Amino acid sequence: MPASAPLVSIITPTFNRERTITQAVESVLAQSYPHWELIIVDDGSRDSTREKLASYLNDDRIHYHFQENQGQSIARNLALQYARGELLCFLDSDDLWVPEKLEKQVALMEAHPEVDVLHSDEIMIDEQGRELSRKNMRRYSGRIARQMLVDNSVSINTVMARRKCFDAMGGFSGRYGVADDYDIWLRFSARFTFLYVPEYWGYYRVMADQISSDKKRRFAANEAIIRDFIEEYGSTLQPGDIRWGLARFYCRKARHFASAGDSATAWGAVAQALRYAPLDSVVWRAVYRVIFPGKGG
Repeated sequence: MPASAPLVSIITPTFNRERTITQAVESVLAQSYPHWELIIVDDGSRDSTREKLASYLNDDRIHYHFQENQGQSIARNLALQYARGELLCFLDSDDLWVPEKLEKQVALMEAHPEVDVLHSDEIMIDEQGRELSRKNMRRYSGRIARQMLVDNSVSINTVMARRKCFDAMGGFSGRYGVADDYDIWLRFSARFTFLYVPEYWGYYRVMADQISSDKKRRFAANEAIIRDFIEEYGSTLQPGDIRWGLARFYCRKARHFASAGDSATAWGAVAQALRYAPLDSVVWRAVYRVIFPGKGG
């Protein structure tokens, strides 16, 4: 490998994903860009994950580490310790990449030294790998902390980030139980520049046992992440931007729980939104949605 070639470190935590882990690895092997290392951290799997991976370990770019079950964030942080690359990517063991992902990202990182984190859209697939949707949330470029207060618009499986970001701000906190990727991108947004590329670089597999599927738990974790971020990094934003972001976060929460039939939680959230932006039309549309959950608006 030429000395000048960037080395990309790919981090894959896994836990009991014997059905999908080899597909994830195959999508790395299919990359048109060859100068990568894949660090797989098995977070205490009790299925045949290790056996499924055995034949791939003949490739000296692929490294397997086992730890007793400690959670996805601890697994990712262990992989970060082993990673040698200046460019870091994350691929969960039930997801996939398109073959040109790394090649396109490395070229963009070389062309745009001012960019610290790249991200893109993704294609939703079901457990059997069948396409479900290409509809993605709105994503953003630049200094995106204001928008990140509303929701996590950065898909971890599409990210390429410079090592300096982790050196400066640390790895995954693991303190919230879920949404630790939201925590790290929100923290990075206080200091670093993001670039969103409107292409599909990854496939996100929707599975019944994903930790992200418990919406009540996830909203609670997101709220804690936002509060902690404001306490630590709020000075990097204007007060008006913080109020704007918080109002929209609570509107999003209100709309979700109104549509789910949990009117008590929805009213509590919309009351918070009114507290931060009582004159904002977005908030009043959320009030309407809570009063008339089946009518939209």
